[in-house]
Amino acid sequence: MKNSKIKTRLAAMNFLEFAVWGAYLISMGQFLGSHGLGKEIFWFYTVQGLVSIFMPALIGIVADRWIPAQKTMTLCHILAGGFMIAAGIAAGREIEATGAVSFNVIFTFYTLSVAFFMPTIGLSNSVAFNALEKNGLSTVKDFPPIRTLGTVGFIFSEWFVNFVSIGGAPIQFTHWQWIFSGALSLVLAAYCLSLPECPVRKGENKSLADAFGLKAFRLFKRREMAIFFIFSMLLGVSLQITNAYGSDFIKFFGNLPQYEHGFLDGWFARNSTFLISVSQCAEAMCILLIPFFLRKFGIKGVMLMAMVAWVLRFGFFGIGDTNFPGVMWLFLSCIVYGVAFDFFNVSGGIYVDSKTEPAQRSSAQGLFMLMTNGIGASLGTFVAGKFIVNRLVMEPGLPLNQQLEGWHESWLIFAAYALVVGVLFFFIFKENRKEEKLSDIGAVKADAAKTTNELI
Repeated sequence: MKNSKIKTRLAAMNFLEFAVWGAYLISMGQFLGSHGLGKEIFWFYTVQGLVSIFMPALIGIVADRWIPAQKTMTLCHILAGGFMIAAGIAAGREIEATGAVSFNVIFTFYTLSVAFFMPTIGLSNSVAFNALEKNGLSTVKDFPPIRTLGTVGFIFSEWFVNFVSIGGAPIQFTHWQWIFSGALSLVLAAYCLSLPECPVRKGENKSLADAFGLKAFRLFKRREMAIFFIFSMLLGVSLQITNAYGSDFIKFFGNLPQYEHGFLDGWFARNSTFLISVSQCAEAMCILLIPFFLRKFGIKGVMLMAMVAWVLRFGFFGIGDTNFPGVMWLFLSCIVYGVAFDFFNVSGGIYVDSKTEPAQRSSAQGLFMLMTNGIGASLGTFVAGKFIVNRLVMEPGLPLNQQLEGWHESWLIFAAYALVVGVLFFFIFKENRKEEKLSDIGAVKADAAKTTNELI
């Protein structure tokens, strides 16, 4: 009974943790695009990657040395929730006064919020692993179902902001998504105080180089690892693009008469966040396939599958629309996203773990996340937004038909990029499978669980 209770409590923590993120990550682009900030969307997603480069390490030092991880989570969520609510309130007041949203104040509050939220993803795993070990439970067997509730929480928030309306408008189109996210953060902040105590290591004098994982850069001395990390960064470029622009793209079809009153009377254009949520459902399913595919095809085969899936993810968007049969391409894009994300992020983390000594593993995982979700994702969203979408879609005065052409052209450019990366990876990366340590299916499952920090 005791073990069942602790697993339920940890599952609730994961549910809330990712529900906070799901409340705005997918729908924010269409809200900003509808209120005068279409050309600034990329900044809101770029800064998320930028703060991920250094904030998790800084907050991790605090949790390791001075404040237990569950209490550090409380402090972070109080700040993240407060700043996110402030962003929502400020946006609401500006919309009421002028009908639009200005950039500076809103972006400042949002940046401060995500700066304190992003470290909590790693802290939530630390809290869960500590509690499981304290209660004699297995991280291999017991953590995956707990972590799956995080994905369920993300999907719950997507559906909530899609289908619930305030003042006659669905939350996905309004500033209330930020207020809802901030409120969930404050609920989780209070809940974290009830979680089991995590130890601090006051006597441990770890250097800043260790804390930031800088020593892991020594792995670049090994050719295979250097090539892998470089391609991880290049593929990481793709990670946030559809999060930033996918829902805004689908919503755009509601501006065109042939789609507004087309298939199901334009239902999918009005429910873009729900349609994108199919991607997260696919993630939850595809993670179960990773151990088999890693053993069967090795990391090179699995990474190539992920790269092909990214080509299809963007390509299907490039030929899809919200009428029938075009909407089927959008559904297929969401389905292949499970392979694109999981086979890259999760399998990549497992591979890095298999190639490093135990003393280096945490630093190596930090380096992998830095290259993908930090540098790669930030660079990709910045370039995609500023130099492609803004020029092809967001230029003032563009006729609707040219905007539609611009959307499709943008997605096909992203697909072409992913294809080039995949072809180069095929010819340049050489895998020495004789040295692989992935034969133990239990170890693979354990590492898969530990590397689902960014499962969205």
